[in-house]
Amino acid sequence: MASFLDARAHRGQWLLRIEDIDTPRVVAGADHIIMEQLRALGMHWDGAPVWQSQRQAEYQRIFDTLKSQGQLYGCACTRQEAGKRAYPGTCRNGVQNGRQIRAWRFRVPDGIVHFNDRWLGPQQQNVAKEVGDFIVKRADGLWAYQFVVVVDDWLQNVTSIVRGADLLGSTARQQVLARRLGAPCPEVMHVPLVLDQHGHKLSKQNHAPALERGDPVQALARAWRRLGFEPLAHAASVEAFWSAALPKWAARFNI
Repeated sequence: MASFLDARAHRGQWLLRIEDIDTPRVVAGADHIIMEQLRALGMHWDGAPVWQSQRQAEYQRIFDTLKSQGQLYGCACTRQEAGKRAYPGTCRNGVQNGRQIRAWRFRVPDGIVHFNDRWLGPQQQNVAKEVGDFIVKRADGLWAYQFVVVVDDWLQNVTSIVRGADLLGSTARQQVLARRLGAPCPEVMHVPLVLDQHGHKLSKQNHAPALERGDPVQALARAWRRLGFEPLAHAASVEAFWSAALPKWAARFNI
């Protein structure tokens, strides 16, 4: 809802990207269910949808370019060896003791990344110290999310990203990679998550119930209130809801 309203308020395009790069976790048919839900809610995207699973050649091309530039290196560390905090750079100067490369990491330059979040305000992170060299190709041969979204945003000419606050911590590393590619960094807005009674976000991973499509106006109204807005009067249809919501969103963010 937030991204749709923001795109429409800016008179921009709202793009639909199916992020199915983690193929073992993909549920067959889920993409079409998502699209049916969006249509039922009156959220019509611009242009053709993009499936990450169909963009392997693009990811390989960018990967090969970074590798040829010395921006990537092979890593033999297991998840346990890499640790839960910033990656210590164990394989930065080469894999030792005849061990096999498991994954590929991006060489993160030192320095603090500053950016402004349109919802949360000024942000900063020293990616090298707080995250370390991060993985772009996983040990199972799959592309890492942090890599493919940067490539996709660049190739799709994305200028603004609106997403959940759980991805705020990914922004700085994505911007570091984008700058190394010579790509512009989209402006960002991270909106609050919808949580259950235990403080867990509503997601398939946490077995949240599916969206009810039988009453789209009620679903829209609930999401609108979760974003911190007052209920809308005279929004008895999907079309009326969006007509009432759009100017309020634009006014709140001075668009």
